[in-house]
Formats: sequence, C-alpha cells, structure tokens
Amino acid sequence: MAAAGRRLQALQETAGLAAAGSVVPVPTDVGDAESVASLFAAVKERFGRLDLLVNNAGTGSPPGAVDELTPEGWQSIVATNLTGSYLCAHHAVRLMKAQDPRGGRIINNGSISAHAPRPGSVGYTVTKHAITGLTKSISLDGRPYGIACGQIDIGNAGTAMTRGIAAGARQADGSVKPEPTFDARHAADAVVFMAGLPLDANVQFLTITATTMPFIGRG
Repeated sequence: MAAAGRRLQALQETAGLAAAGSVVPVPTDVGDAESVASLFAAVKERFGRLDLLVNNAGTGSPPGAVDELTPEGWQSIVATNLTGSYLCAHHAVRLMKAQDPRGGRIINNGSISAHAPRPGSVGYTVTKHAITGLTKSISLDGRPYGIACGQIDIGNAGTAMTRGIAAGARQADGSVKPEPTFDARHAADAVVFMAGLPLDANVQFLTITATTMPFIGRG
C-alpha cells in the first residue's frame, strides 16, 4: 500500500501504524501533475499493479461566499479537491486498464457538501458537487474494463479539522451552534467495507454522518 500526501513526517507516522513495511509513504502534491505522475510510477514500480485508489485529499480553505473568495483562493481549492482527484483517477484508470487481470476500484471522498452547502463555502461546495460528477463518469466509462467507482460522503467525523465545528458552526440562519461529531473510525470502517467488495458489486454512494447532525433539513 502507498500513502500519499504533502508532508513526509505525517505520512511516516501513518505508515508506522501499520505492519512494518506494509505502507510506503510517497510525498505528493495532488494538485501538481508531475508530482502525481511520479506517485503512480512509484506504485507501479513497487507493486506492479493497482487495485484500489482512495481519493481523500481535500480542503475548505480559504472559505467565503462567491463575492468574497478571491480567484487565487478558488484556484487553490479547485487544485486540491477537484484537479487532484482527476489527476489521481487519470493515472489509476490507465494502470487498471493495462494490468492483467485488469480492473480495480476507486473510492472518492465527497462530503455531505456534495448535497447541501454550509454558509460561506462556495469553493468547497462546488468542488464536492463536481466530485459526484467525476464519480459517475468514472463508473460509466470504467464498466467495460472492470473498474468500479463509488463515493463516500462524510459529515462531521471527529478529527482535528472538525474541532471548530464541535465548538460552534455557522448555521444557515446566521446563528452559531455546536454540532455533534462521530468517531472517525466508523468512516474508515465504511471505506474498508466499500473497498472489500468484489468488483462485480459496488457501493455507488454512501453517506455517513453523526446521527443528530443538522444535515437533513439543513437551511
């Protein structure tokens, strides 16, 4: 297994949680085409094939409504959330088509923002809606090649990124209220379930949230 991300130390810490040598850390900027190409070249050289890609990179920063988010901020979000997922899928599908036996699975991390926005999140929301289109297109185009593609939409998993939400998140009516979170291990378990299916079965979309999160009825 290869773990890709911008920070080598964080990747090494992640690799250290698994059996020795089972996870190969590969520093990668998913928004950079050459960096992503190098990642998949390393995967092919080390493992010879690719059976699973999990597109997990994402950022909501900088936040803002459409009149507040600068063009530079927009490009930064798009580069990570959308272009990064495209670049990784681009190389993954090429490998999956060419290998023998061919095929594989791609799991895209969407978000409940692929369904409903938070206030002041135009960059994040638009890119997560676009991930749904990417997922559907890969699913359709991958059918003849044994390539399955699904999407997991996660709401308020308890991580360092959601500490602010647990303390108080801006609501559609302008108020700020704390929102419930859930153990991130449950999201990981959901990904493992999706990944473990045989290629003749696919979870197309899976939504997992804190039970009392204000998602259904948001706004």
